[in-house]
Amino acid sequence: MFDKILIANRGEIACRVIRTAKRLGIKTVAVYSDADADALHVREADEAVYIGESPSASSYLVIDRIVEAARKTGAQAVHPGYGFLSEKKVFAEALAAAGIAFIGPRPHAIGAMGDKIESKKLARAAGVSTVPGYLGSLTSDDEAVKVAEEIGFPVMLKASAGGGGKGMRIARSAKEVREGLRATMNEAKSSFADDRVFIEKYIEQPRHIEIQVLADQFGNTLYLGERECSIQRRHQKVIEEAPSPFLTPQTRKAMGEQAVALAKAVDYCSAGTVEFIVDKDQNFYFLEMNTRLQVEHPVTELVTGLDLVEWMLRIAAGEKLTLTQDDIKLTGWAIESRLYAEDPSRGFLPSIGRLSKFRPPVGEGVRVDTGVYEGAEISMFYDPMIAKLITYGATRAEATERMSLALDGFEVRGVGHNVEFLNALMHLPRFASGDLTTNLIAEEFPEGYVAPSPKGEALNRLVALAAARHMTSVVRDAGMSGRTAGKLYTPPKEWTVVAGEGHHKVAAKLVDGGVDITDGQGNIRKVRGELGQHLDRFDGFVDGVAMVVQIDRRGTTSRLVQGGCAIQAWVMAPRAAELLSLMPVKAPPDTSKMLLSPMPGLLVSLAAVEGQTIKAGEPLAVVEAMKMENVLRAERDVTIGKILAKPGSSLAVDQVIMEFA
Repeated sequence: MFDKILIANRGEIACRVIRTAKRLGIKTVAVYSDADADALHVREADEAVYIGESPSASSYLVIDRIVEAARKTGAQAVHPGYGFLSEKKVFAEALAAAGIAFIGPRPHAIGAMGDKIESKKLARAAGVSTVPGYLGSLTSDDEAVKVAEEIGFPVMLKASAGGGGKGMRIARSAKEVREGLRATMNEAKSSFADDRVFIEKYIEQPRHIEIQVLADQFGNTLYLGERECSIQRRHQKVIEEAPSPFLTPQTRKAMGEQAVALAKAVDYCSAGTVEFIVDKDQNFYFLEMNTRLQVEHPVTELVTGLDLVEWMLRIAAGEKLTLTQDDIKLTGWAIESRLYAEDPSRGFLPSIGRLSKFRPPVGEGVRVDTGVYEGAEISMFYDPMIAKLITYGATRAEATERMSLALDGFEVRGVGHNVEFLNALMHLPRFASGDLTTNLIAEEFPEGYVAPSPKGEALNRLVALAAARHMTSVVRDAGMSGRTAGKLYTPPKEWTVVAGEGHHKVAAKLVDGGVDITDGQGNIRKVRGELGQHLDRFDGFVDGVAMVVQIDRRGTTSRLVQGGCAIQAWVMAPRAAELLSLMPVKAPPDTSKMLLSPMPGLLVSLAAVEGQTIKAGEPLAVVEAMKMENVLRAERDVTIGKILAKPGSSLAVDQVIMEFA
C-alpha cells in the first residue's frame, strides 16, 4: 500500500478521499488555488501545495503543476476525484511517465471510454445495447439537421468529451438543432477543450440508471448493483438512490453483465460506472462509461457495505479483489440529495457568498459528505455544490423519511440553497411511488419552482409556532432591565398571524416549557421547545408532534419551512392586521426595458449592437456561471438602446447589461 498520495481535486471529493486515506494510515497531499487557500480539503490534508490562480484552467487543470506537486512532496500515487483531470488520458500518461501511480484505470481505457463516439462503437462491438444515433462528429448546421431528420425528432445533441450534465441539449425541430449545435459546441470547447458533437435519438420518458463496476489488474470484474439517477435538472443529477425502485432482478442482472462485458472489453481496472438510459418497458441502452468515482458513489457504499475509495487505492497498489459476484448483496436502501448554492425560486440561478451558518444534521442512518465549513466561501469559479446528504434505511420508505427529517434540520445561511426544494421532492406522490423519469422536475414544476404551502393541520401547527415564538420574544423584551421609567409595557394576549392570504386569530399563554396557543375555534395547541428569537431552527413539539422547522427572519416577518412547505408569517395586534388589509400593494419596479443579469457570472458575449432590432426568442447575450453557459433571449421584439456592459465583464445579480429603446 502507498505511504503518501496526492489528491488532484478540491472540495467534497478531496475531503472524501482524505477520510479513507487517513483510516488506512496513508498521508495525504492537497493542491489548491487562490480561491481555495482556506478550503476544508487544504486544512484536512497532511500537506498542501499551491498550484495557481482561481480559474480551474490556471490551476486544477494544469497537468504539469500537479505532477510537479506530487514529485516534490514524494507522493507515490494520485487520486483524481471526479471532474477536472479525472478522465483525461494525458494526465494518467503524464503520471506514468513520472513514475507516479494513477488511482484509476489505465490510460487506454480512459481514452476509449472518454470519447462518447468511440465508446459507443466499442459498446456495440462488445454486445452492449446502444441508443440509435449517428456516431460521426458533426461539422455544420446543415449536416446536423440532415442527421436529425434521418434519426427522427426528438434528438439529443451531445459533446463527445462531455460529462457532468454539460454539453447536452434536446432538439425537437430543425431550428432547435441549428441553435443548439453552436451552443453545445461552444460549451464543449469551454468545458472540455473539445468541440466535437454527435447526435442520438432522445428516448421519451427515460430513466437514467447506472451500474457500478469494480475491477482489479488481474481481469476480475464485478458489478455492485445499480443507482437510480433519474431525478435531474438540466441533465444534472439532483437525487440518486440505490437500488432502483423500478428494475426487476432479471433486468439488474442483464445490465450488470453487459457493464462487466464492456469493462472487460477495454481491460478496465479500478472503480467505474456504466450509464444506461432505460425506457418504460425496461429496455436499456448504453449511454457512456465514467472512468472515475461518481458523485453518487455513497449510496452504493451504504447498500453494499464497501468503501469504493479504499478499493480504488488497493487496486492501484496491485492488490487482487477478494470478492466474487456472489458476495455482492444489496441490503437496505440509500438516497442521496445534492445540496447546491442556487436559488430554486429564481430558476435555480447559482448563488455565491460566505456560509454564515453551516450546521449539517446528525442521526441514525445520516451521512454528510462536504468540502465546506461555517464561514467558508462559495466561489463563482467552481461547481456550486455545498454538500451531499445521504440517508440509509431498511426500506425505501425509511430512507425517505430520514432524508426529509435530515433536510428539515440542515441549517444553511449566507447563500441561496436548494434544501427546501429537495425536501419538496421527497414529498411528491410520484417520488413515493417510484414513478421517476428524467422529466420529473420539469413536469412537476412546469412554471418553475414555488415552495408549496402547507394545508390543514400542518398549516395550523406552523401558525401556532409563529405565534408562540413571537409571544416569547415580546415577553422577553418587556422584561429587559434598564428601561426608561414610566408605564411598563404589557404584552397583549391576542394576536393575528398573517400567513399568505389568511388571517389567523390566536390567543397566547406562557406556560412551563413553552406556550399554549388557542385558535379562533377554541382549539389549544401546545408548543414545547426552545423558542428564542435568535434561533434559526425550532426543534420541539407542537400538539405532541415532533417538528424540526427552519425559521428565517425577514424584517418584521418570519419564513417557516418544514417538510418542503413554507409560509411567510407576520404576527401583529388584531387592529394592525385590520389596517394592513387596507394598505395598497406596492407594484414592483418596471424592468421591461432592461436586460438584467439573472446571476453572478462572466459576460461571455453580446449578440446585438446599439440600434439593432432583435426578434422575440433571439439571443441577446451569453453569461457564464459555475462552468455553464446561459443564453439570455429577448422575450419580445426589441430595439437595443444602450449597452452598459462589455464582454469579459464580471456581472452581479440584476446588473443591467443593456437598455431597450
